[in-house]
Amino acid sequence: MAQPNTPRSGSLQFWPRKRASKFLPSVNWNTLNTNSTKGLKGFIAYKAGMVSGFVMDNTPDSMTKGKKIIIPMTVLECPKVKIFSVRFYKNGKVMNEVVSKNLDKELKKIVKFGKKEGNIEHVKDYDDIRVIIYSLVKTTGIKKTPDLSEVAIVGNLDEKLNFVKNNLHKEISVSEVFEKGKLIDVRGLTKGKGLQGPVKRFGITLKSHKSEKGQRRPGSLGPWHPLRVTYMIPMAGQMGMFTRVVYNNEIIEVGSERNSLLKNIKNFGDIKTEYMLVRGSLPGVPKRQLLLTPSFRATKKQAKKSFQLLEIR
Repeated sequence: MAQPNTPRSGSLQFWPRKRASKFLPSVNWNTLNTNSTKGLKGFIAYKAGMVSGFVMDNTPDSMTKGKKIIIPMTVLECPKVKIFSVRFYKNGKVMNEVVSKNLDKELKKIVKFGKKEGNIEHVKDYDDIRVIIYSLVKTTGIKKTPDLSEVAIVGNLDEKLNFVKNNLHKEISVSEVFEKGKLIDVRGLTKGKGLQGPVKRFGITLKSHKSEKGQRRPGSLGPWHPLRVTYMIPMAGQMGMFTRVVYNNEIIEVGSERNSLLKNIKNFGDIKTEYMLVRGSLPGVPKRQLLLTPSFRATKKQAKKSFQLLEIR
């Protein structure tokens, strides 16, 4: 009988498989293009849970066009954000940073104010402007400590500078950044599962029940020569809390009024600020912070989909 041969289990694309160092991942803002003419390229949101949406399908050439269907939706609570500091870049490096005034006291717990307050007008010779925003999460009831993330700005240098001047000490809402019906990418961390074995972690096949040294383990950790265990061998370790990106999520609704159906969400509570309804599921557990960005690689199939929300169930 020939030796059984199967393809390797577990993708080597994600390596190393360990917990992410922070909840909000970094973004290569130079690759993100948006149709918006002004404003931020990203926004901080918090996952509340999932609901069923009773919608009218207006997608052209769809088998259910003109019919009422039910689709899964994720509820995101989107409290307003403020600008913490302004970063001026030169040749891809931060050459100067100006911290905003009148910051919330909760920031003192997580940020050391090493930068002195300066004047934006005095900064010269730069080729890009980005801002560090922080969420006013204390208005939601989730927690008090805000989350910070660096976000790029839409437009040329003059437009970016004017946006910073006009919004440096103001609150920015999600409706000013994203519109209903647009596609967005969502970045966040998956649910943490702790220490798991190679069967669950990599999907390897169980060995025969007559195996001597365990069923739920690989048959060999490598050859005798060279005598070492390579990183490609599926072994037990951390599973979950990984950075993942979910592409092309359609915004079904962006609302600011309190919806009676968005109350008493399991493991979350009530929606107290602005909210967003996104088609499909998103990574993470309830109350997990997520970073919303414009669609990086929108496809024609996803872009032409159109749904009109009728009811939340």
